Amino acid sequence: MRRAVCPGSFDPITNGHLDIIARASKLYDEIYVAVMINQSKKGLFTIEERIELIREVTAEYGNVVVESFHGLLVDFCKQRDIPAIVKGLRAVSDFDYELQMAQMNIGLSGVETLFVPTNPTYSFLSSSLVKEVAAWGGDVSHLVPPTVLGELGDRLRERGKAGD
Repeated sequence: MRRAVCPGSFDPITNGHLDIIARASKLYDEIYVAVMINQSKKGLFTIEERIELIREVTAEYGNVVVESFHGLLVDFCKQRDIPAIVKGLRAVSDFDYELQMAQMNIGLSGVETLFVPTNPTYSFLSSSLVKEVAAWGGDVSHLVPPTVLGELGDRLRERGKAGD
C-alpha cells in the first residue's frame, strides 16, 4: 500500500489545504493528515475540533486518515510505515524553508518529501490570514469549506462575546 502524509496545524483547514490533500489522495492509496500539536500555541480550534473538521471535509475521498502528532514528523511516519511527505508550495519563500525541512527529514529517516505547487487560486492563502480576515468581518466563504466557515463564524462570535 502506498502511503503519504500531509502535515500541518490546520487551524482551520482551508481550501488550499484541501486542494493538496485531494490531489495527494489521487496519487496514493492512503493519505494521512497529521495535525500537529504545538503546546506553545493557543489555536482557535482544539486539536480534536480540527481533526473532526478535517474528517468531515475529506470524507468524500475515502482514503484519508486524520490523526494528531506531537514531536518529529519522521517519527510519525516511521510508526505508520509512511515513506513520503506531501507539502504544498505557495511561493519561493515557502521553498527555502521546506527544502531545509525535506533535507533534514531524508537525512534523519529516509522519508522523502514531494512538493506540490499550490493551485494559483490559493497561492496567498493561509489559516492565519483566514482567521484575521474573518475576525474583522471579511468574507472568507470562498477560502474554506462551508462546514469550516460555519464553525469559524461560531468560534469568532464566542470569542467576541468573551472579550466584551
